[in-house]
Amino acid sequence: MSENNKNNKKDNNSSGLAIGMCIGIAIGTTVGAATNNIGLWMPIGLSMGMTLGLAFGHNSEKNDDDETDGQE
Repeated sequence: MSENNKNNKKDNNSSGLAIGMCIGIAIGTTVGAATNNIGLWMPIGLSMGMTLGLAFGHNSEKNDDDETDGQE
């Protein structure tokens, strides 16, 4: 595996994490505002978003491996 492919995988994982964090904070803030408890729901949304972001990043990494098999 070349160095360039390793860097692309790292970028895919971090972009999934960043998107997940943003979505999680938005959802946590919305639920927190609706329940008048932003201090509780923002960290919950952030942690849920990080989990989903890592899952999305891992899933796209898997798809990238499938596309490059046998093309060396």
